[in-house]
Amino acid sequence: MADDYLERIGKLIRDARQHRGWTQSQLAEALGTSQSAVNRIERGNQNISLEMIARIGEALDSEIVSLGYAGPMHLRVVGGRRLSGAIDVKTSKNACVALLCASLLNEGRTVLRRVARIEEVYRLLEVLSSIGVRTRWINDGVDLEIVPPAELNLAAIDADAARRTRSIIMFLGPLLHRVDAFKLPYAGGCDLGTRTIEPHMIALRRFGLDIAATEGQYHARVDRAVSPDRPIVLTERGDTVTENALLAAARHDGTTVIRNASSNYMVQDLCFFLEALGVKVDGIGTTTLTVHGVPTIDVDVDYSPSEDPVEAMSLVAAAVVTESQLTVRRVPIEFLEIELAVLEEMGLDHDRTPEYFADNGRTRLVDLTVRPSKLEAPIDKIHPMPFPGLNIDNVPFFAAIAAVAQGKTLIHDWVYDNRAIYLTDLNRLGGRLQLLDPHRVLVEGPTRWRAAEMMCPPALRPAVVVLLAMMAAEGTSVLRNVYVINRGYEELAERLNSVGAQIETFRDI
Repeated sequence: MADDYLERIGKLIRDARQHRGWTQSQLAEALGTSQSAVNRIERGNQNISLEMIARIGEALDSEIVSLGYAGPMHLRVVGGRRLSGAIDVKTSKNACVALLCASLLNEGRTVLRRVARIEEVYRLLEVLSSIGVRTRWINDGVDLEIVPPAELNLAAIDADAARRTRSIIMFLGPLLHRVDAFKLPYAGGCDLGTRTIEPHMIALRRFGLDIAATEGQYHARVDRAVSPDRPIVLTERGDTVTENALLAAARHDGTTVIRNASSNYMVQDLCFFLEALGVKVDGIGTTTLTVHGVPTIDVDVDYSPSEDPVEAMSLVAAAVVTESQLTVRRVPIEFLEIELAVLEEMGLDHDRTPEYFADNGRTRLVDLTVRPSKLEAPIDKIHPMPFPGLNIDNVPFFAAIAAVAQGKTLIHDWVYDNRAIYLTDLNRLGGRLQLLDPHRVLVEGPTRWRAAEMMCPPALRPAVVVLLAMMAAEGTSVLRNVYVINRGYEELAERLNSVGAQIETFRDI
């Protein structure tokens, strides 16, 4: 292997390690080698096998290199360009992954329309295929057909794919109705700090599920004699916790009441899908859900998940940060009303069409046109709350928006342990963000963005925020290893290019 390739690989490994927040000694311990060996690798002074590169990538949860193509994907961004025209919002990532998990409830054929073709979906499809579920893209690759086997082969589960998605945790709810004992790999996904699964366990124990976590796996056993005898009160109003409780309740032969439930967009889509399966759900859109379960579900169902409000917010932020006039079509307005109210107070110039329904017949959409605006920092801090508050996943976009506003904005991202830290990557692009603690960052604007070359943050939304800032920065920027963006967005670079951005994808090893 040529020396320049060794140096380039070493730089990628060093950047990935630093983004993980690890020292060379910590990486060495994870690999079972010495700190001096890691130092030589990062300086390009040691030959390195593909097996070692794969082990390093797994340890750092970073796609250093992948088999089947030349290497990890990067983006080259020519910034300072104005966007124009119109762009459609794709279907919800989080709804699609929940519905893929929910398809395990159904013994019949499930067709999901306009499924987001993203890495998170691909990982779940690999897991489903490995346990015997037949999946195929139909209608020119737009829709997805899912047909389960008579019996799932859980012993053959694709552990590597499962560990690369946190959504695997939502297999627990459906599987407890199908098998008495099973194992699942630990859930993975974004690097957002410690996220306990205990709220899931508290809810699912009421259906007889007992979990022991050992050796990188969840060992699950189901006691069929146990069933909820009173309302289930969730200890956190989390989206996936609520979805898991819904999935468990759907095939419970009886009525289950779930309190302190999330009423967020993906939960509503899951409820609509359960109704299509014949499961009655009362209280959709509220924090108390009453599920009238059915012990057997064997129907052919056709369902269209609604559009993604977080992607819609991404596109609105792209227009704001690049000072562009852009129409974002098919915006699920119910789930962006707080964000738009905050932006209006900051001075955003925009208008919207009358409401119309999404393809599911339930979610309300509008087309939203954003114009260049002179923004002022909000008086109050930006902080998330469970729906109908400001969406947790939309908080990072306000870091980029606040950076172009006049004044200082306090952002309090209290939900995740370290996501606010990744927002300070904007300083590499000319931002003035001061980290007050792991949850709070002070943003001062306006910003004169400048081009830079940097490693993609390992968390989805901060990674997109960095990309948006690069689009605003005059000159050419490079964002390396964008797998995390592909986890949650379908062809984002190509779609932004269609409205005037200049983003090139490339690989270098």
